[in-house]
Amino acid sequence: MADLRVKIGGLDLKNPIMTASGTFGFGEEFNDFFDISKLGGYVVKGTTFEPRQGNAYPRMAETPAGMLNAVGLQNKGVHYFADVIYPRIKDIDSHLVVNVNGSTIEDYIKCTEKVAELERVTAIELNISCPNVKQGGMSFGVCATSASEVVKAVRKVYSKTLIVKLSPNVTDITEIARAAEAEGADSVSLINTLLGMAIDVEKRRPLLSTVTGGLSGPCVKPVALAMVWKTAKAVKIPVVGMGGIMDWKDAVEFLLAGASAVQVGTANFIDPTVCLKIIDGLNDYLDRHNYSSVNEIIGAIGV
Repeated sequence: MADLRVKIGGLDLKNPIMTASGTFGFGEEFNDFFDISKLGGYVVKGTTFEPRQGNAYPRMAETPAGMLNAVGLQNKGVHYFADVIYPRIKDIDSHLVVNVNGSTIEDYIKCTEKVAELERVTAIELNISCPNVKQGGMSFGVCATSASEVVKAVRKVYSKTLIVKLSPNVTDITEIARAAEAEGADSVSLINTLLGMAIDVEKRRPLLSTVTGGLSGPCVKPVALAMVWKTAKAVKIPVVGMGGIMDWKDAVEFLLAGASAVQVGTANFIDPTVCLKIIDGLNDYLDRHNYSSVNEIIGAIGV
């Protein structure tokens, strides 16, 4: 059996399969379906310093080959996470990553400082790319200058592995990736959702209360794959790929394109055990092709 271990910053992952924030709750919800300690890592839902109610309903809609969401980072705040959620999940034998969000740089800093107190959180994923909030979020991730500012500020208060989550809703994602790398990011993850919308033709109204939302699922995979490939060539830090990964073949494509690890998102809503199936499928693929390590296929398309 091939060695599935990969390294992301200071994280030694037992395999390259992680979950995407907002699609896996706090992990514990999935323990009824499989042992989540078998994952390389799991990213908990978006966390902010202050509690957020999120956007008004309706805030999810099915689309051809995907889904739209406009949840708007609903969460009970980082102190609730630290006091209530963290004690329940801290002993799971997998890398616990907190997705940190904010409306201002000060919010990002305060949230990060609280997370830094939690010993078993081994990394944060700095979300500068959420298209579902009216301020902050994606606004920091759409230009290199603002991305640099928030990454630099967070890097000063966080010494563990810092992953920066990038928006695809930009002209050149590699420019943002290089800016994050220059300010000390240990890794970049991409892509977050694409901006999209859907309309109820009978009511002549948008399906989402916010009109637009984040598009995810198989329909975004070709875009995500191209952006991961471009970014992996543009930076020296590891890239974590995501966007429409539904099975092991999709995961292998991202690894071949240059991702050192992948995150599975929308597929979790369809099949709660999909990550385990992807790990098994990756194992079989490597064995069939006589690879001794998953690292041998990372970036192996050679272009």
